[in-house]
Amino acid sequence: MGAGISAVFATETLLSSSSPSLNDVPESCVSSIFMHLDPPEICKLALLNKTFRGASSADFVWETKLPSNYKYLVKKVLNESPQKLTKKEIYARLSQPNRFDNATKEIWLDKRSGKVCMSISAKSMKITGIDDRRYWNQIVTEESRFHSVAYLQQTWWCEAIGELEFEFPQGTYSLFFRLQLGKASKRFGRRICNLERVHGWDVKPVRFQLSTSNGQKAVSECCLYDPGNWVLYHVGDFAVENDKTSTKIKFSMMQIDCTHTKGGLCIDSVLIYPSEFKERLKRVHTIS
Repeated sequence: MGAGISAVFATETLLSSSSPSLNDVPESCVSSIFMHLDPPEICKLALLNKTFRGASSADFVWETKLPSNYKYLVKKVLNESPQKLTKKEIYARLSQPNRFDNATKEIWLDKRSGKVCMSISAKSMKITGIDDRRYWNQIVTEESRFHSVAYLQQTWWCEAIGELEFEFPQGTYSLFFRLQLGKASKRFGRRICNLERVHGWDVKPVRFQLSTSNGQKAVSECCLYDPGNWVLYHVGDFAVENDKTSTKIKFSMMQIDCTHTKGGLCIDSVLIYPSEFKERLKRVHTIS
């Protein structure tokens, strides 16, 4: 009787030990599967066991997630040699916000898609009268990526112009101005927005313009709206066909009708996102 029971347990042990498990899947097979998953999914699966963790570090997996111009980005933004970093390290570092051009521009990869996104501070723009404290002030705020925005008290002529030269990956991109009517602050831990100086923006529309070195142009006009909230004003789109050459971009916003004054405006930044993100951005005012 005892011998029979022992034989049964021995058989079950043999069967259970011979049953396939995740540990038996070859690392190369796991890596091949990872090529078809997005980065957050890969990082979650890497926690399962040693095999999955090893597969998640394969260079050929992460190279498929990186933008086509990642070597340029590593040199331009990280000031590193691409050969000294693993592809996973490159993806991880580029997925974090990285400043360049005297910290007036910030670039990052969307963590799910690996698409390039960029923010350009108002400090890098030429703003008419910006050095005259009767009209403009720099305000320190946590509501900006750059922790500072340009605040217009009052003027007859409002014009902000910016330029950028950068090697973007192939694709179509949308450009936005991030603006707010009113000056936000905190009181007793609560956000408040002073609208006292907001005026003149409903009289005539603001004209937004975009042009590129290869002849693409876009123009849009609208009156500024939604006082007290950050709004993304879509200027237009541009396409990049060759990621081996720099694209020169000029962008501007202006309201230069001198029949009336305008004031109470915060200029934070210009944002450049892949155009497929446009609908997502329409549903939010604040970019964190």
